[in-house]
This record gives sequence, structure tokens and C-alpha cells, in this order.
Amino acid sequence: MTIHRVLPVGRTAILLEVGSSDDAQALYLHLERLRATGELRGVLDLVPGARTVLVDGDPELPGLAWWDELRRTWRPPPARELATPVVEIPVWYDGPDLPEVARLTGLSIPEVIAAHTSVELRVAFCGFAPGFAYLTGLPDALRVPRRDTPRTAVPAGSVALAGGYTAVYPRRSPGGWRLIGRTAMRMWDPDREPPALLTPGTRVRFVPESTEAHPEAGTPEVNP
Repeated sequence: MTIHRVLPVGRTAILLEVGSSDDAQALYLHLERLRATGELRGVLDLVPGARTVLVDGDPELPGLAWWDELRRTWRPPPARELATPVVEIPVWYDGPDLPEVARLTGLSIPEVIAAHTSVELRVAFCGFAPGFAYLTGLPDALRVPRRDTPRTAVPAGSVALAGGYTAVYPRRSPGGWRLIGRTAMRMWDPDREPPALLTPGTRVRFVPESTEAHPEAGTPEVNP
């Protein structure tokens, strides 16, 4: 694992580019630990992306020479080997796109559900909307494209797939991911600390629930 480029961003931030999502997760967690132990001073925020980590600081942020040294010597363990909390999310697998996902993958609906709940996932980064976490670690069999036509309204709590990611919509919003289920857990709560239930590095497992047990009986309205 190497840091490919170190780029200045504005007056107080730099962008570290790596080769993969796993590398970005590992680097983010590595820098968070350095910040927590006081070895990384002057850093106000760390923001992971698909293949980057943005390091934002104050005027005391170390110069680029420090980061160039990190670029040459960085050898943290893979993100999957770093201990982080595990969040279990109960899911009612009754999403409107579940039959289409089964068709696209060549799996039966029970096999799609089994594949989605059989793996431990990790939050790679957050974006799109507050509390929207991009989860990596899906089986290759569940890699499906986005819908050709995005929906104008997706209900909060919808569990979805797109490309190599899975996610839970934190609020009602437009969206083009394929909806396979729903959860009653709140992904974003401004009165909670932190507001986001899922933060970068968090490990996640989806747990199947009975449709009849959903607190809101029936399939929620989904805009086509």
C-alpha cells in the first residue's frame, strides 16, 4: 500500500491519494489513531473518500515534507484487521427492486438475501446526504448497476445496492440505487452524538427480519 500523491487543498488542507477503497479506509483509521494519541497535531478533520483522505487543519498543520515522509514509509495493517465497532441493522427484505436484483444476478430472492446478510461490511466513506454511508465488502455476485432512471423519492430507511456498494437512505430523497429492503433504524439523528449512526471505519452486518414484524405494516410508498 502506498500514497500515490499528496496534494495541497486550499490554505489548510491536503488530499492524500491511494490506490483503492481498502487503502483509503486503512489510511483514514491509521491517521485517526495518530490524532487520538497526539502524534498527529494540528488536524481538525479527516474525511475519507473512495480512494482519498482529506486532511484539514489549522496553521499548525505539518508541511508537505512530513506527508512526503509518510508517503514513503506508511505501512498500516489492512482496514479489515483494525478493530472497530460492529453495528447490526435489522432489514425487512421486501424492496421493490428485489426481484430485479435477483434477475440481474442470476440468484433467487432467498439467495440474494442470504448473500447480503452473510458478510461483514465496512463504512468506506460518507456522502450524498448526512448519514449516507457507503458500505464495502459485498460479494461480487451482488454487484448490480444503478437504475437507468432514478426515483424522485426514496423512503428513509431504504436498503439499497449500486455497483460495489450497499447503503441505507437516511432520509427521503431522490435516488437511483436498487432498493432491496428497509430498516427502522435511524441513520441520522441531529439530537444524537454523533448524529450519524454509521461513521467511516464502522463494521456493519445486516440481519434479516420478518416482514410481518415491521413497525409500519405494508410496503412503503416508493416513487417509480
